[in-house]
Amino acid sequence: MQVIVVGGFLGSGKTTTIINMGKYLSGRGKKVAIIVNEIGEIGIDGDVIKRFGFDTKEITSGCICCSLKVGLRTTVTLLAKEYKPDILMIEPTGIAFPHIIRDEIELMNLGEKVKIAPLVTLIDGSRFKYLMKEVKDFAMRQIIDAEIMVINKVDLIEPIRIPILEASVQQLNPKARIVLLSGKDTGEKFENFMRIVLPDIEEIPEKTPKVTTEEKPEEKPEGKTEEKPEHIISRETENSIEASGVGSYSAEFAVENGNLSTEAAREITTELMNTIKEKALKLNPEFVGHIKLFLDTGSETVKQSVTAYYEEPQEEIIKSQEGAVPAFKILSAVSNVDKAALKDAVDSSVQEVCEKREIRVHKPEHGHEQEHKEHRHVQKIINFSSKK
Repeated sequence: MQVIVVGGFLGSGKTTTIINMGKYLSGRGKKVAIIVNEIGEIGIDGDVIKRFGFDTKEITSGCICCSLKVGLRTTVTLLAKEYKPDILMIEPTGIAFPHIIRDEIELMNLGEKVKIAPLVTLIDGSRFKYLMKEVKDFAMRQIIDAEIMVINKVDLIEPIRIPILEASVQQLNPKARIVLLSGKDTGEKFENFMRIVLPDIEEIPEKTPKVTTEEKPEEKPEGKTEEKPEHIISRETENSIEASGVGSYSAEFAVENGNLSTEAAREITTELMNTIKEKALKLNPEFVGHIKLFLDTGSETVKQSVTAYYEEPQEEIIKSQEGAVPAFKILSAVSNVDKAALKDAVDSSVQEVCEKREIRVHKPEHGHEQEHKEHRHVQKIINFSSKK
C-alpha cells in the first residue's frame, strides 16, 4: 500500500486534485481509498467526492484534533483490513500542518509493504500574494515542509507571471520538486505529476498484501524521530489551527418545505453566498480562506464557493445521491476573524435569506455532534473502486 498525503491551505484545490488522482489511479486498475479531514462537525469535501460516484463510509468514532495518533491509526488499520487499498490518500484540513499527518503514518510501523510517498502540498498560485499578506507565516510553514510543491490553478495566472512565481516558491523551498498544475489538467501534465508522486505506479500490485498492524518493537532507522506522546501530537494539531489565524464555522440545515427546482436553488445559494461574503468583508476586508456551501434539492446539488475577498462566487452543479432529501451545508473559514463573529455572520445570513424567501429550515442533531461538540475535525473514508 502506498500512502500519499496531499496538503495545502484552504481553497488550494486539494479536493479537485484528489478526485482527479482517484479517477486516474482507479482507471488503471488500482484500488484507492481517501481519508478526508475536514474543519467542523459538518463534512463538505467528503460529500462532494461522494457525488462523483465513489463509494464512501464515514468514521465517527474519532476526531483527529483530540486524538490524532489513535484516531488516524484506527482509521488506517480499518482501511487496510476492510478495503485493502493499493493506494491510500489523506487530505488534511487546509489549516493543518500536513507533515504531522505524514510523520504519524511513518511512525505507525505498518509493515514493509507500506510505503510513504513524498509529501505533496498545493498552493493556489492565483492567490499567492494575498496568502503571503494575510497568512504568511502559516503558508510559509506549509511550503517549507513540502517535498513536492504544486503551484495549482496556473490557468488563472497570467503566463508572464508563472516563471516569476515558480522561482519565488523554489527560493522559499529549494529542496522541493516544483510542479505546475491546473484542476483542468487531466492529460499529459497530470500524468507527469502522478509519475513524480508515484514513480513506480505501474509496479504497484492491484491487490496489496494484508498490512501488518501488530505492535512489534522495531529497530528505529537511523535519524528516525521517536514517537511523541499523544498529548504532544494533539497540541501540535491544535497549534496549527491557532497558527493559521483562521476562524472557522460549519453548519447543516434541513429544509422543511422542499421541492426546490435547480434554478431556485441557484438563486438561493447565490444570494446566501453574497450575503455571507458581504458580512465577511466587514469582518476582514482582505480575507482569504474558503466559504463554501451546497444546497441539495434531492435531485441536484448546487455548490457555491469563494476563496478570497475579491472573488465572485464559483458555481457547480452535481447530481445528488439516490434518496437525498433537501438540505444545505455551509463551511466557512476566514482569515483573521473571530470564530464567534463568523458564526453570527453565517447564521444571521441564513436567517435573513430563508425568511425573505419563506423557506423553513432547522439544524438536525447528529450523534457525533452531540458527543464531540468541541471537536473540530471529522474523519471520512472514501473508497475508490476501479470501474471495470
